[in-house]
Parts: sequence; C-alpha cells; structure tokens
Amino acid sequence: MAQQFQTFEDFNNYVRNKSVEDEEFRSRLLADPRAVIEAELDLTVPDGLDIQVHEDTATTAHFVIPPSAKLGEEDMRAVAGGHWCSPV
Repeated sequence: MAQQFQTFEDFNNYVRNKSVEDEEFRSRLLADPRAVIEAELDLTVPDGLDIQVHEDTATTAHFVIPPSAKLGEEDMRAVAGGHWCSPV
C-alpha cells in the first residue's frame, strides 16, 4: 500500500526523518532519489519533475526557498489543482 501524505511538508518530513534513521536509505536517496522515492514509497514521479537531494555538511548548508511568485502561464497550469506525485 502506498504511503499517504496530506501535504508536501508531510512527505518532506517523512523522507528527512527516514534518512536520519536509516543510513542505507540515505545513501540510496542521495544516489538516485527518483528510483528510491518510487520504489520505497510506492509513488510515481511524473516525467519532467527533477528531484534533487542535497546533504548538509559541517561547512555547507542548503536552503530551499519556494518558487518565485512570478510564475509564468505554463508554470501556473502545471501546479494548479494537482499533486506532484501519485500512488502507483
């Protein structure tokens, strides 16, 4: 059965927590995030959605900021009313 997430934040928290608790999951996620998300979470990642996973270190921190409020027409259609991933 597919893992259910109500929000992207729920999904993000699940992946972050699992990557802290499970070193093997973390290594595979860093190497091939699309395959790991699809296989481990029984989700289909849409074609055209690029997934990048970055690991903070003692000397490098990553900040994820939301998309610009100035989305183009095509971008608006892509995000309107849908989920970015769906159960298989």
